[in-house]
Amino acid sequence: MSPPSTPSAPRAILFDLDGTLADTAPDLAAAVNLLRTSRGLEATPYPVLRPTASAGARGMIGAAFGLTPDDADYEALRVGFLDNYEAALAVRSSLFEGVPELLGGLGELGLAWGVVTNKAARFTDPLVGQIGLGAAGCVISGDTMAHAKPHPAPLLEAARRLGLAPEECWYVGDDLRDIQAGRAAGMLTVACAWGYCGETEPQHWDADHLLATPQALLALVRAAVGAAGSGALAA
Repeated sequence: MSPPSTPSAPRAILFDLDGTLADTAPDLAAAVNLLRTSRGLEATPYPVLRPTASAGARGMIGAAFGLTPDDADYEALRVGFLDNYEAALAVRSSLFEGVPELLGGLGELGLAWGVVTNKAARFTDPLVGQIGLGAAGCVISGDTMAHAKPHPAPLLEAARRLGLAPEECWYVGDDLRDIQAGRAAGMLTVACAWGYCGETEPQHWDADHLLATPQALLALVRAAVGAAGSGALAA
């Protein structure tokens, strides 16, 4: 992964949740495997489920049962999966390595940060507090607005709540729809390869930057803020 060029300095960084800030795959996998074992089926191996975690119920049920939303049995499984997940959504979920330091570094730079996820508020609201994201400047869930990502509306609402123009924000995510939403909102986009997507697939998303670690993101932000400060002094 080649070093990115220095972009314009942001005033806020907005993040996707699952697969970007938080490793929630263990609890999502447990919820769908409870559906299987309660039906007398063997649990689906975790390595099969983990890559689909960012796709939520659709991804988990697809991997565990081979069903899509068009299948007759899908809706009942979706309801059962979500109920299982709500009952145990922060048992093994945690922030990715380096994320606490990243968020702390943003605070030291005087930058705001927030969460924009397609996860419904019934899960997002309790989860962010339980895994160390309670200091977020805003939290936009999948049902906060009339449209979810890849529509730009959730990102535009996050910028509004922070009192910023969209172009003053960066958006960081691990799914194609994150990059599509960020671009549609007029934000600089960062695809993160430390979550569930890896480095190969995001190369085709046309993100402004593709970064391997939270530390790399913090370094890029610091470089952008430093360059902006140097420019102001020179002026």
